[in-house]
Amino acid sequence: MSGSEITMSGNYSFCTKFTFVAFSSLAELQLVLFVVFLIIYLFTVVGNLIIICLIWVTPSLRMPMYFFLVNLSFLEMCYITSVVPQMLVHLLVETKTISVRGCAAQMYIFAILGLTECCLLAAMAYDRFVAICYPLHYTLLMGPRVCLKLAAASWTTGVVVESAQITWIFTLPFCGTGKIQHFFCDIMPVVKLACIDTSHNEIVMFAISVLFIMSPCLLILCSYVRILVAILKIPSAAGRHKAFSTCSSHILVVSLFYGTALFTYLQPKAMHTPETDKATALMYTVVTPALNPVIYTLRNKEVKEAFRRVLQRNPLRQMG
Repeated sequence: MSGSEITMSGNYSFCTKFTFVAFSSLAELQLVLFVVFLIIYLFTVVGNLIIICLIWVTPSLRMPMYFFLVNLSFLEMCYITSVVPQMLVHLLVETKTISVRGCAAQMYIFAILGLTECCLLAAMAYDRFVAICYPLHYTLLMGPRVCLKLAAASWTTGVVVESAQITWIFTLPFCGTGKIQHFFCDIMPVVKLACIDTSHNEIVMFAISVLFIMSPCLLILCSYVRILVAILKIPSAAGRHKAFSTCSSHILVVSLFYGTALFTYLQPKAMHTPETDKATALMYTVVTPALNPVIYTLRNKEVKEAFRRVLQRNPLRQMG
């Protein structure tokens, strides 16, 4: 059988493999999509690697804000790598299959990284809140140990919560055609393939999404309300502009990430369609990770200055 493999058990035909529908309706554009996504993927990985290396070799950037940026850049590289390489392969082959175990592994990695990013963005908002609202105590309140604890808490929350949720999902029996109306193993398209009524499961998953996606979002909003109040109290326009500029990159990244996440995971089931799911998924799996290095370099004077100094120290440049 060329599609999803199945095994018979009682009245059910259980899937041992899934088949992605992916971009089958755009068959004539598969090669074009491959080239476009490959360029975006390479740009994202290289861009984030440059940010990590730049912060690592520049002493002036060894501050809490850039410590969290290193974590975010590493996370974004893993995040896009969990989806795009497989998608690229499937754009070149006719049979777009994945084993159930492979699907589970992809969902584990993707979901863990997604929730970790929610928590990490909240930690970055807290860092900006302390820097602007309590500048005299910033060094004390955001010491290396505190930063490590916040980063560790973000990763631990992602691993524990999503490991439990994905393990639960893959205890469900999957049957039927095994066709996933998506280009990767996202939660809702896979749950739809279950043989049993999953309404209770979906209610619990929705509650988990609200709790663990919205809680960091509320922390970010509270932080920025306090930041806005503090900025408005600064007497000079130049001071207000400088304070706001330190937050602008983070605000853009949060808006991109949460805009697509909220639209995807918190909208009612009836509003989900394969087309809208794939379109929004492309935003948070491909576009957003690609924009993050651009946002944090073009809008950050310290990063641009550090990059310029590194280029000037380049021996090959000096020899030329």
